[in-house]
Amino acid sequence: MRLERIKAGYLPGLEDGAVQWHVLPFAHERGRLEVAVPVLTAAQMQALADRVRAAAHRNLRAMPVAEIIAAIDRAIMRLLDRDDPYRRQAETWLPVVSGYDADMVRLGLTGFFKTFRAAQLRRFVAEDFANPAVLDGFEPAPKGGAVRAFGPDLLMHSWAGNVPALSLWSLVCGLLVKAPAIGKLASAEPLFAGWFAQLLAEVHPPLAECLAVVWWSGAGGSNGAGAKGAQVLLAQADTVLAYGGNETLDALRRRLPVTTRFLPHGHKLGFGMVSAQALDALKAPAVARLAAWDVMRYDQQGCYSPHVFYVERGAPVAPRAFADHLAAELANLQRRFARRPLALEEGAAVARWQQTAEWGGGADDLLIGPADAAWSVAYCDKLAPLAPTALYRSIAVVAVERLDDVVPVVAAQRAFLQTAGVAAGPEELYRLAGLLGAAGVTRISAIGSMSMPEAGWHHDGRFNLLDLVRMAEIEASAEAAAQPFAGYAD
Repeated sequence: MRLERIKAGYLPGLEDGAVQWHVLPFAHERGRLEVAVPVLTAAQMQALADRVRAAAHRNLRAMPVAEIIAAIDRAIMRLLDRDDPYRRQAETWLPVVSGYDADMVRLGLTGFFKTFRAAQLRRFVAEDFANPAVLDGFEPAPKGGAVRAFGPDLLMHSWAGNVPALSLWSLVCGLLVKAPAIGKLASAEPLFAGWFAQLLAEVHPPLAECLAVVWWSGAGGSNGAGAKGAQVLLAQADTVLAYGGNETLDALRRRLPVTTRFLPHGHKLGFGMVSAQALDALKAPAVARLAAWDVMRYDQQGCYSPHVFYVERGAPVAPRAFADHLAAELANLQRRFARRPLALEEGAAVARWQQTAEWGGGADDLLIGPADAAWSVAYCDKLAPLAPTALYRSIAVVAVERLDDVVPVVAAQRAFLQTAGVAAGPEELYRLAGLLGAAGVTRISAIGSMSMPEAGWHHDGRFNLLDLVRMAEIEASAEAAAQPFAGYAD
């Protein structure tokens, strides 16, 4: 059986031979892959933190945002080139570590990377700053005086591994606010962040000097490999941007000083709403096809993935028929993008969910399709709560009399709401959006786009860049008081 080895991470100023390496094993159809991740001592982590801070002070803080965007754009252009070595290794190894279908990963990467081109990044910055020039210097404030935005003194990223290349979001955010940063790799996807840092080092070396990518065992680093290095970083980072399960985030939060700004992104529940307006014989199959793509992409591992589609009665195509269309589309997608093999506990969870869906509801509830298929559609004939499925392409279709009836049901999960996919006419879309926003939903997309957020979206209803910065103001009083001291005042 063939054995492949890859070194992950990015350690400017540290020699590989001076660092301890921990091996993460992965199996694939051609053999085995071993990914060596860097585990730092307390002294090494301190040296790394000092180095990226000094590099940011020397290079990044004075760099115009336009130059940063141009450098990221050059890196993204290479990632979009399927002949580029970085893109080739991403297409080769990300399916191995994630288990996802190679074509799914390839298409997903292309769609994802396109959201980080220069035009999209300029929109990204403009979404959070009415005047993006505040990132480069003091700018006049409408109330008088001037204002400037400063990024963190040291930003720590803690990444999840459920979606390949997810680390790109926070890495780009940190660069746009000119923050020196150290990222912690996810054991489930330890590759992309280091590759991106290496690519930046090729297209714009000063920018890459402000980044480092490390690993330690566990979320909060309280014990296990790299615990002492983790403690140094957790004590020194003034801002922590973290992704993962709620238990993981809670463990990390408890390790942070009370003064640290903590920006967590945890478990969320996505759902869809299909209006009777979208359920005639022509439109319904097309909506079901788009819904199936949202279910298929990365096997519902994203925080924006759907768990339930609420489908309105009273249209030419009934909710039960819509569920049949959805099942047929999932079966088609399985032939094109095979679901990854499930671990024993994952398969057991899917089986339990199927059993509950089939036997735990009313007389008209049923499970559509073979129980051993690589997808599951449960149909419920009456309004049911919004609840997580077993993931891995398991989805519920719930028939409702009116979509308005869904709002109080989903509002019960306010703490976990994020994305709602809506298929409805323009007037109904805006009416429902108002109700859903009040219920706690922070993102309303088209069905088919649920698992492909736009550049600059307000993740969990927050600001991607504004949440990272602090604002420094020169008050009008200081401006006025400075006038008598000017050389021309005499």
